Amino acid sequence: MSPQTLTQMATEVLLTADGREKTALSHKHAATWFKAREDGQPLAIGTSKPPLRPARPEKPALLNPRDVPKRKPGTPAGRIAMLHAVAHIELNAVDLHWDLIARFGDIPMPLGYFDDWVKAADEESKHFNLVSDCLEAAGSHYGALPAHAGMWAAAEDTADDFMGRLAVVPMVLEARGLDVTPSMIKLFKQAKEIQAIKALEIIYAEEVGHVAYGSKWFHFLCGRHNHDPKDLFHELVRKYFHSTLKPPFNEEKRAEAGIPPDFYWPLADQTPQKKRQT
Repeated sequence: MSPQTLTQMATEVLLTADGREKTALSHKHAATWFKAREDGQPLAIGTSKPPLRPARPEKPALLNPRDVPKRKPGTPAGRIAMLHAVAHIELNAVDLHWDLIARFGDIPMPLGYFDDWVKAADEESKHFNLVSDCLEAAGSHYGALPAHAGMWAAAEDTADDFMGRLAVVPMVLEARGLDVTPSMIKLFKQAKEIQAIKALEIIYAEEVGHVAYGSKWFHFLCGRHNHDPKDLFHELVRKYFHSTLKPPFNEEKRAEAGIPPDFYWPLADQTPQKKRQT
């Protein structure tokens, strides 16, 4: 029996519903890929037919973003809700990275492209499990609360646009994580929740690399097709991202990931934020 191709393995992850099972399979396939690379016999990339949407467990219930209950982060219940939201983001990220392999495997790319996204998917799998462990230590679990139904929308919108996917998912959505995670870490430090702090610090450090992969391969394709990266990025984000980018931005970490300010500030909502009335 011939070994699975990388795109077949990616699709197998996408078709696995349970979060713990999905991430275990993700770890397994990542190890298989990198072992073959170390042995100098990389697996064939192949082609596959991934689902438009990945398999999901029965819970959490997926709600319109407007219907997801507001979190009060100053309370234990609010911090559990915040961790649940992070777990949901990380599980979607596992699928997003494997989908980058499965859906666009027919486009010739260097092996380094596949190395980067397998590594990113492997790390996102670790992140989901770290946050799920935090939830379970707090007496909850992933699926106990409703979650955001729109997480996969950007993937569906860019299912036929490789460069659009790279622009919107790692360079916009994941870059947003670099903006908001430091304040989350601060909140959990104030509550002295050590396990959550450690998990979020690992996520924060590794997400810079995932955003950087998006920027690297977006620029690579711009060079291949003789596009101006900044102009095309603006065009694709305006086409596929149905909102404005919201400051404040973590300019230091964004720069570290290869995204300069002139990429995102022209797309930003620069109206003053209204103070919430009490």
